[in-house]
Amino acid sequence: MHLIDSHCHLDFSIFDLDRDQILSRCNDLGIKSLIIPAVTVSSWQRLLSVCAQSKVLHPALGLHPMFMQEHKPEHIDHLKDSVTQHKRTLVAIGEIGLDFYLPDHDKQAQTVLFTEQLKIAQDTELPVLLHVRKAHDQTVSCLKKHPVNGGIVHAFNGSMQQADHYQKLGFLFGVGGAITHPNATRLRSLMAQLPLSSLVLETDSPDMPIANMIGTRNSPENIPKILATLAELRSETAEEIALITTQNCQRLIKL
Repeated sequence: MHLIDSHCHLDFSIFDLDRDQILSRCNDLGIKSLIIPAVTVSSWQRLLSVCAQSKVLHPALGLHPMFMQEHKPEHIDHLKDSVTQHKRTLVAIGEIGLDFYLPDHDKQAQTVLFTEQLKIAQDTELPVLLHVRKAHDQTVSCLKKHPVNGGIVHAFNGSMQQADHYQKLGFLFGVGGAITHPNATRLRSLMAQLPLSSLVLETDSPDMPIANMIGTRNSPENIPKILATLAELRSETAEEIALITTQNCQRLIKL
């Protein structure tokens, strides 16, 4: 079985003591590729260094909307330069998007930052890794104005109508630990109904823990548990879901 964690922050310092052991266990579990998105400029060099240590780690660079206070206008130029410099190793622009769930969020500033990063994705023909909360309609609007080579909507929890808009724009949906929580009834129903051709697996480690692990560090090793839950919710077998979700990710992102 060949599995992919399409969204994992394995570069974070919380993994420094046992990163190699985690990757070894991932290999034993059939998890052969992990996509590592960035959050701020200050994290890029570390992320690239961590990814350079293993062929299974694939970096993406971007400016995350939850860290607006850390982003500066010149960081867009830094992103352009870094993408050019590392174009052979980068697999996407991300983690980027809009987060209108945040208290005191600045819609205009977020939208400007997001739009500038979409332009970089257009110029480099790279897919994007999206973080979106309470802003799916606005995100779709930006994507229609600045179309890119598809991407993944990380931790998607929108409506079927919003999902349809994303699918028409070439986007896939990340399925993570949230579906393992029995009380997440709407999300579980959504992931049961979306076409398998639009789904990829993710953990968002160290965040988004699976059921019964609240308050602990999430790990890419939990991909098989997410897969098993998805198989319980859908008509396809775990083997079919593993095969198709991996093919979906490989079709979008050059690993």
